[in-house]
Amino acid sequence: MLRNASRIAAAVVGSVALAAAAALPAAAAGHGHHAPAPHRVHSAVALGAIQYDSPGREDRSNRSLNAEFVTVKNNGRAAVNLRGWTLSDRSGNTYRFGNFRLNGHSQVRVHTGIGRNTRGDLYQDRRNYVWDNADTATLRNDHRQVVDIESWGRGHGHGHGHGH
Repeated sequence: MLRNASRIAAAVVGSVALAAAAALPAAAAGHGHHAPAPHRVHSAVALGAIQYDSPGREDRSNRSLNAEFVTVKNNGRAAVNLRGWTLSDRSGNTYRFGNFRLNGHSQVRVHTGIGRNTRGDLYQDRRNYVWDNADTATLRNDHRQVVDIESWGRGHGHGHGHGH
């Protein structure tokens, strides 16, 4: 009987310890204002400079919209086809890349407004701003895996643009 009570007590203590260990990271993660970043896959492709505040007057003109952009760069030597990759903000606005080849050691700016795609500039063809003062840009590959993520605004002093 004593042996069974000892086993039960050990099982209870073990369960409580396991539950406490599982709760600890959750409590630590909840300490900030956002959830922990999802696991990123290794890729030569990454986010570069982000201009989330259109310089000058924000009048929703195409010129103003296109002054807002996110740069995607290929740090590797080999070209990467971005077909099916996505670039999204915290609100769920998503740009899906078409058949676009990003050469090695090069970059492309993804503009918010309307324009004609070139080797160095792609356009989301939107009529409203996407990137807010406090936002997150997430780049995912064609398997929906997070390749890179960049946040700015409230508590994120590492943004590349300036207030919106």
